[in-house]
Amino acid sequence: MNVKRLEETLAISFQNKDIIRQAFTHSSYVNEHQKKHLSDNERLEFLGDAVLELAVSDFLYNKFPEMSEGELTKLRASIVCEESLFHFAEVLELNHYILLGKGEERTGGRNRQALLADVFEALLGALYLDQGMTVCQDFLEKQIFPNIITDAFSYAMDYKTKLQEVIQEDQKNTLEYLIIEEKGPAHRKKFVAEAIVNGDVRTRGIGNSKKEAEQCAAKRMLEELAKNNE
Repeated sequence: MNVKRLEETLAISFQNKDIIRQAFTHSSYVNEHQKKHLSDNERLEFLGDAVLELAVSDFLYNKFPEMSEGELTKLRASIVCEESLFHFAEVLELNHYILLGKGEERTGGRNRQALLADVFEALLGALYLDQGMTVCQDFLEKQIFPNIITDAFSYAMDYKTKLQEVIQEDQKNTLEYLIIEEKGPAHRKKFVAEAIVNGDVRTRGIGNSKKEAEQCAAKRMLEELAKNNE
């Protein structure tokens, strides 16, 4: 792993080089190199998740004083969802630095959405331990928050409401959501939801809560319906 190149990309110099390496060390790599006594990034993901939620909450609270609690909650949920974190990781090209086991590498783990979202959280956890909350907020304000301000992503969109409006244009249409899978440890559980139109067309979404997973599934359904109408 080229730590120097990563630091240049992030415009950050880490005091503890080991902790940034840990942030990019997947459990599959640890399992294949047990003699090295390495630690994977899962605990850092847990910490980074909390750091991200606090930093985003602070930013939104101060940036949008006119928003209600409910609006702020929706906006925050769409920013910290897996799909958004995956996009942030892609923009920063974090996939180049991940240490993966050979099996995970062969099956495309380096570009897998859930894996990259976890790496982004682990990066924040490592940065918090290395340099504190203020530096984490500065990093997010430079790398992530500008995208929110310029509305580069449709964060504030309530996709479920929008999808319901589209479906109701024809009263014969039906729409339902199913939670088809729950995975991960209790403190970092992931939910997989399906949006189902007319009992046939299905799209999936993944999130840290059932509502978040359903929002992601609704977003993908809207995209699918738009393609079909082109």
